[in-house]
Amino acid sequence: MFSKSRINEPGPAKAGESDKPKAPETPVTKPSMDFTPTAPKGKVAASVLSSDLTVVGNLRTTGDIQVEGTVEGDIRAHLLTVGETATIRGEIVADDIVVNGRVIGRVRGLKVRLTSTAKVEGDIIHKTIAIESGAHFEGSVQRQDDPLATGRAPIPQARAAAPAAEAQDDVQG
Repeated sequence: MFSKSRINEPGPAKAGESDKPKAPETPVTKPSMDFTPTAPKGKVAASVLSSDLTVVGNLRTTGDIQVEGTVEGDIRAHLLTVGETATIRGEIVADDIVVNGRVIGRVRGLKVRLTSTAKVEGDIIHKTIAIESGAHFEGSVQRQDDPLATGRAPIPQARAAAPAAEAQDDVQG
């Protein structure tokens, strides 16, 4: 009723193949599932500066920072969360900024959010901003398509006009 199939059996040897030595078969080992990589592939946890910590100097990371203590210096990060107990004296630059505490200095971010407990003294340069009721803010707000650009404050018109006037005098005189 059933016949044995010859699909898996070796067929007749072709001319010239019998002279070639065959490579020894090595068993294929599958990687062990017990291995855990040292560098996580997922999102890395935020670096936390606790409320009893004071940092004097600049901080720079491509990751996330949560500040609960005091920082006297500039901060550059991907996501910056300023905790309710935090005080930052310096410029903060990040893609996403959430301020719950106090910032004294310029704030530059693509997305800036001041919560009801925020206290900001300085200018905010943003692409998107949200200010909750109860937040304290003293400074100016400026929307830019690229607030993270490294350029500082624009050159005032008086300075820009002076070299142009001097150049005209040289041409005419």
